[in-house]
Amino acid sequence: MSFADWLLADLRVPTTIQEHPPENAWWRVMCLTGVDYFSTLGYQPGIAFLAAGILSPFATLILVLVTLGAALPVYSRVAKASPNGQGSIAMLQNLFPDWAGKLFVLALLGFATTDFVITMTLSAADAAAHLVHNSLTPHWMQSQMVVTLILLIGLGGVFLRGFKEAITIAVWLVGIYLILNAVVAYEGVVQLVHHPEALRAWHHALSLRGQHPFRTLGLLLLLFPKLALGLSGFETGVAVMPLIKAKDEKQRVRNTKRLLITAAVIMSVFLIVTSVITTVLIPAKDFAEGGAANGRAMAWLAHHYLGTAMGTAYDVSTICILAFAGASAMAGLLNLIPRYLPRFGMAPEWAKASRPLVLVFMGIAIFVTVLFHADVDAQGGAYATGVLVLITSASVAVMLACRNPISRWFFTGTTVVFGYTTLANIFERPEGLKISSIFIAAIIGVSLLSRALRSTELRVTSVTFDASAEELLRDDDDQVFRVVAHAPEEGETISQLDENDLELRKFHNLESEECLYFLEIYRSEASDFSNELHVSGRRVGCHRILFAKSPVVANSIAALLICLEERTKKVPHAYFRWTDVSPSRNIFRFIFLGEGDTAPLTHEVLRRAVRDPNRRPIVHVS
Repeated sequence: MSFADWLLADLRVPTTIQEHPPENAWWRVMCLTGVDYFSTLGYQPGIAFLAAGILSPFATLILVLVTLGAALPVYSRVAKASPNGQGSIAMLQNLFPDWAGKLFVLALLGFATTDFVITMTLSAADAAAHLVHNSLTPHWMQSQMVVTLILLIGLGGVFLRGFKEAITIAVWLVGIYLILNAVVAYEGVVQLVHHPEALRAWHHALSLRGQHPFRTLGLLLLLFPKLALGLSGFETGVAVMPLIKAKDEKQRVRNTKRLLITAAVIMSVFLIVTSVITTVLIPAKDFAEGGAANGRAMAWLAHHYLGTAMGTAYDVSTICILAFAGASAMAGLLNLIPRYLPRFGMAPEWAKASRPLVLVFMGIAIFVTVLFHADVDAQGGAYATGVLVLITSASVAVMLACRNPISRWFFTGTTVVFGYTTLANIFERPEGLKISSIFIAAIIGVSLLSRALRSTELRVTSVTFDASAEELLRDDDDQVFRVVAHAPEEGETISQLDENDLELRKFHNLESEECLYFLEIYRSEASDFSNELHVSGRRVGCHRILFAKSPVVANSIAALLICLEERTKKVPHAYFRWTDVSPSRNIFRFIFLGEGDTAPLTHEVLRRAVRDPNRRPIVHVS
C-alpha cells in the first residue's frame, strides 16, 4: 500500500451505511467528558493562586457560583434545544440565515478549534510537568518541552493508527483520578485540622490586606476571568448527547441534564476544597514559574504529605487523564469540523479522511507548544478565550431563544457576566484572541476556496417527483425528455409561454408535436451546499411546468437530467439562453448566490458527474 493510499484510506470506506454511535449510561458518558473537565484539577488550583494569591479560595467560590448559577442553566437550555448534540453553534446558525449564519459558524469554529487545540497542548504540558517534577523520573526526561512534544507526537500516532472512542477507559481513568484527588484532599483537610496555625497564618495574611469587603469583591470580579479554565467541559457535555442511552429525545435531554449537574457539582466541591488546602498549605514561592507546585499543586501535596509512592501514583494518574484529555480534544476536532464544513461545501476532499486532519492538527499543536514554550500558565489565556467565547455564544443563543420575559432577563444577565469575562480575558491576555483569529482566518480562507473548487460538484443528493410531476412525465411517449430552463416570473401569462415555446421550437427545429417541459427552479438559501430536490408539476394552458426549490439552479437542472436518464436509459436534452453578464461576475454569483450563466455551469456539472459521454445529457444554448 502506498503512503497516499494509507493516508486517504477513509475515503475508500463506503458511506452508504451509516452506523449509529454506541449508546451508554449517562454517568459513563460523563466520564468521557470528565477526562477533559475533571483533569483541570491538575492545574486549576495553581492557576487560581497565581491569579488571586491568598484570595484564591474566594475567587474560586465565585467561579463555582458562576458554574452552578449561570453556565449550568445555560447549557441545560442548550441540551433541550439540541438533543442531537448540535450544541449552541447550531442554535446560533438557525438565528442567522444565509451567509451571515455560515460565516458566524465559521468564526465560532475558529474559537472552538482554539479551545480543543489548546486543550491538547496545555494538557500535554501539564502532564509533562508532573512527569518532570517526579523524583523517580530519569534525567533525560526532565525537559518540559521535550516531554510535551513526545506526548503530543504519541497522541498523534494513536489517531494515525485509528483511534476508537473507549468510554470504558475514560470511566477507569476518571474514577481512579477522582478517588486519588479525594484522598489527597482529605489528607489536606486533616493537615489543616491538625495544624490550625496554618489557617491562622492565612487569616492573618488576609487581615493585613485591610481592604473593605466590597472592594475585595470588586477585585475578585476583576480576577475572575483568569480562572475561567474551570468552566471548560460544558460544550463537550452537550456535543456527546448522541452517546447517551435513552428511549426518546425527552429522556436523552433529562439524562444530559443529570450529566451536566453531576459533573458541575463534583467539580465545584473539588475546586473549593483543593483551592483552600493548596493556598494554605503550599508556600507561595512554589507556585511561581519553575516552582515545585507550578501546574501541579495537588501533586505537591500528595508527595509532601503522603509520600513518594502516593505522589507517584497521583502523577501517573494525572499524566494518564491529561493525555486522554488531549485524545478527547482531538476526537472532538475530528467530529466537529466534519459536522459543519461538508454541509457548507467548505471542506476539501481530503478533509473527509481523518489521518490528514490528524497531521494538520498535530502540526498546529506542536507549533503552539513551541510558541508557548510548553508553559501551562502561559497557555491559560488562549484556552480561556476559546472556552469563554463558546459559553458566551451559548448564553446569547439561549437568551434570544427565550420566550418567557423573566427567563430572558435572567439569561441576559448570564450573557452580561460571560461577555464581561470574555472581554476582560481578551484584554488582559490577547494571545488567545490572536490565536483564535489565525484559526478563524485559516478556516474561512480554506472554506471559501473549497467552496469555489467544489462549486461544480453534483450537490443534489436525491431527486423525487410528486404525483403531479409523474403525471406530466407520462405525456412524453418516446421518453426522450426535452427540458427548457425557464426563469420563474410572477404573473406570467399563457401568451408569454406560447411565445417562448414557439421561439424555442423555431430556433432548434423542433416539431410542434415534440413534448417540452418548462423547468422552474425557485432559489432557497444560497449558502446551503447540498439538498434533496423535490419536483412538482402543473399545467398552464397546454404547457407543462416542472418546478422545484433549491439553493443552486445549475446543479438542480443537472441532477434532474441525470435522474431522467437513469429512469429511461435515454439521453435527455436541456435548452438554455445565454445571459448578458460578465464571466467573472457569473462565477461569483454561482458560487455564493446559486445563480449565474446556467448553461455552461450545468454542462460542467454534467461533465464531472457523468463520465460516459454517450449517457451524458445534451445541453443546447441559444
